[in-house]
Amino acid sequence: MTPRDGGTKTSLPGNAGTKAAHARVRAGLRIRLRAFAGTSVALALLVAVTAALAAAYPRAVDRYADAGLRRAVEQALPDQTTVQTRVPLPWMDSVAETEAALRVGPLDKARAEILAAAEAPLVPDPAQSSYGVRTTVPMEASDPWLPQPGGRPAQLVLAAQQELASHARLSAGRLPRTTGAPVTAATARVEAAVTVETARTLDIRVGSVIHLPGSARAPLAVRITGIVVPRVPEGAYWSALPVLRTPALSRRPDLPPNEVHWLGGLLLAPDAGPVLLGTPGRPERYWNVAPDIDTLRGHDLDRLASAVAALESGPGVQRLRTVVDAGLEAETNLDEVLADHARLRSGIAPLLLLAAVGTGSLAVIVLAMAGGVAADRRRAELALLRARGASLPGLAVRLLAETAAVAVPAGALGLTAALLVLPGARTAPALAAALTVTLLACVALPLRALVAHRTVRMHDGREDLADTPPSRRRTVVELTVLVIAVGAVAALRRQGSGSTALVAAAPLLTGVVAALLLARLHPWPLRALSRATTRMRGLVLPLALAQAARAPGFAVLPLLALLSALTTAAFGGSVLAGVTAARDAAALAHVGADGRIETTTGELPRTLPDRVRRLPGVRDVAEANVTHDAKPRQGSQLLPLAGVDPDAYADLSRRTGLGPFDAASLRQADDGTTGGGGTTDDGTKGGGTKGGGTKGGGTKGAADRPLPALASPRVAEEYGTGPYSVLLPDGTSVTVRVVLVRDRTPAVSGDDFLVVDRAGLPRGAAWATTLLLTGDALNGPELRSTARDTSATVRLRTEERTRHVDSPLQSGAERLYGVAVAAGAGYAVLALVLTVLRTAPARGALLARLRTMGMTRSQGRRLLILTALPQAFLAAAGGVLTGWAAIHLLSPGVDITAVALASPSAVEGAVLRTDPLSLAVPALAVLLLAVGVPAGQAWWTGRRGSVRELRLGDS
Repeated sequence: MTPRDGGTKTSLPGNAGTKAAHARVRAGLRIRLRAFAGTSVALALLVAVTAALAAAYPRAVDRYADAGLRRAVEQALPDQTTVQTRVPLPWMDSVAETEAALRVGPLDKARAEILAAAEAPLVPDPAQSSYGVRTTVPMEASDPWLPQPGGRPAQLVLAAQQELASHARLSAGRLPRTTGAPVTAATARVEAAVTVETARTLDIRVGSVIHLPGSARAPLAVRITGIVVPRVPEGAYWSALPVLRTPALSRRPDLPPNEVHWLGGLLLAPDAGPVLLGTPGRPERYWNVAPDIDTLRGHDLDRLASAVAALESGPGVQRLRTVVDAGLEAETNLDEVLADHARLRSGIAPLLLLAAVGTGSLAVIVLAMAGGVAADRRRAELALLRARGASLPGLAVRLLAETAAVAVPAGALGLTAALLVLPGARTAPALAAALTVTLLACVALPLRALVAHRTVRMHDGREDLADTPPSRRRTVVELTVLVIAVGAVAALRRQGSGSTALVAAAPLLTGVVAALLLARLHPWPLRALSRATTRMRGLVLPLALAQAARAPGFAVLPLLALLSALTTAAFGGSVLAGVTAARDAAALAHVGADGRIETTTGELPRTLPDRVRRLPGVRDVAEANVTHDAKPRQGSQLLPLAGVDPDAYADLSRRTGLGPFDAASLRQADDGTTGGGGTTDDGTKGGGTKGGGTKGGGTKGAADRPLPALASPRVAEEYGTGPYSVLLPDGTSVTVRVVLVRDRTPAVSGDDFLVVDRAGLPRGAAWATTLLLTGDALNGPELRSTARDTSATVRLRTEERTRHVDSPLQSGAERLYGVAVAAGAGYAVLALVLTVLRTAPARGALLARLRTMGMTRSQGRRLLILTALPQAFLAAAGGVLTGWAAIHLLSPGVDITAVALASPSAVEGAVLRTDPLSLAVPALAVLLLAVGVPAGQAWWTGRRGSVRELRLGDS
């Protein structure tokens, strides 16, 4: 072929040409990455951190869900969590056939069938799944040497439980066994073992013989051959039937409460089950299926509940009745344990979704901003390529390849970090989250370039919001977003946080609406300030305001990122503040003060209050006499009555906020009149009543004289406010008149109480039984050491608070919200940095031009600071106001009780509370960074000079 210029064209083979083209592409890609090394490293770091956070979230939720489910099953007793299958005494044609059914072989065969009937994800734990033959009716032992605490003989349960040797170690003697002929119903003597607790409680030794009644035969003699120590006493093998491990005091329902007896268990040899047929104990075969706790997974909770139901009353038990015995029955409370845990999870899951939606949307916005900044920095290059004929698809593919070369390895690195830091959780959700982040990072720059360069142009018009009014399309979009946000907020307030995904986005949508409003409204105050400073004699301030009024730095996306980040941080901080406040309130309501020393067996030593006051950290001590057995004469129900010192108790109530009142209303008057002038909540005047007697009670007149009383609303409603007599446990009485009604009081927790001046109580009821302590640093060990010899209990508010964290789901939700607050603040700072980087070249060029016109370095620094200050202040203030408004708008629909409290009844409810730190700290960080970066740029530009910033062709 002859070319146009007359030369000879050399054609390359197809493969060689393709390889050469790929080599050129790779070389161009390497050159491009080296040219933008700083930008590439920053993008890689952003993608790696975001991918790590995105992948870590589902894995952290899985880990907390798994740990919470396992904790719930572990905390429930094994007799509640095992699936107990049993078969009553079989009906056979002969005794020999019945005895054969109770021997080891048939029991082992049935056990294999029962364990196989459990469907995944219910995985049985064979090591802890006990089985054998046991009596269902305790039998009285006729031996008089056994302890009889209530004059009743001890009762014993016999069990031939298999695999005893592998679950216990010998403390004395040997394990029981059978010798000679096989054990039958007529066997007169068998061997047994007991645990060390049973031996110690029932005074059993190796060699002891216990006689139990027989059924139509002589009593059965059980010789104790060994005392064993359980290897895992809290495991299901020993705790599915706790009486085999630990004796307990029991009584028959038809006997008086004081006629109690010991109930214990004897462990027969594994093949001695047939002997139970000769006793009146109604023996049965049993197989206890213990779940393997290590295999429980939170995301399988629904399937696990279905598997338990199938084994308890569904297809599983029907199949077992076919292959084992038609009379087989199964029961368990594991389904109730799972249902309780499901209710806890359903209360926490919406809050986690709120955090995930807020932080995830924020990450998407920041990734989009990063792509926008990269597109703006390369606008001239991309415009030149378009002017030279580059197609939009070709340009997009080129940018996609450049970005993917950085984002894909960074995303893989972030995913790997999440997998290594949080092992033991599902990989698929984490992989999907990391891939989503990587894909967004890859397409952000190409999409932004496609939008910006869809038409070929060499010069861009001004995009100042102050000069270019928003388009109709943008107005329609903003109104649509506003309607959606209002609907989401209304739905959240009405339906709660667990309804739909749109409701979960309500905090984010609040920030979006605020960003759109601020983006539209911010030029007006800046224009007003700019016009107000036009006649000032200085140059810097008018120029800064004029520049700020028409600067494009308040684009919607950066402002949206800032306000969304600040709103997310404020919302997460309010959740944590509400959790802390709810736990503090519950602990305070339970303890009544910062510390409490209380006895229920008498009175405290009279020197104890002074000793406690002298301890370090104790600020004050309020004494009270609390009896829980007071009884109003016109009622039959007992209620607590507290005798207090009005002044000290009023100070304590005011300090704790538990029913504050005026001490004078409760104080017994010295002149023989009862206290003056309190009023009840319904406006009833609590006037004084004349009466005789001396202060301090103890006389007949004191018992008849009405004492001013503080009562709960229920007591005031049931017994009224007029004078009525209250019987005390020691046989004395006191007449009270309700003058104050309060929902809570420090001395008594609950809905029923009376509080009176203890100076008016009879002398025997006036001594302190309770000390209520206040102080910021109470020392628990010192307080317990001081009260060691008083048989009193010491409770601290700080210790009580920790008891409300009952599940890893609660602590995990707190940690995730803490991470959400930190991530929100970090993304807010990052969004601001990206905004500053976007406008940094323009600021550098402006400062260089002004320097050539004679502006000094200090004036340049002040100019850039003042230029950035108005927008930064508006963004920070808007973020604070938006966060505050979001909390108050959404708090009625967000219930954080499940996260805050182990028991929802601990307080009336946990609500969102505004956290000043989460509102102020991110906003101040944004403000300082927005001012600090331009100041640093001005300093650096001043050192570097102006020549580099002014090149040929700059306008």
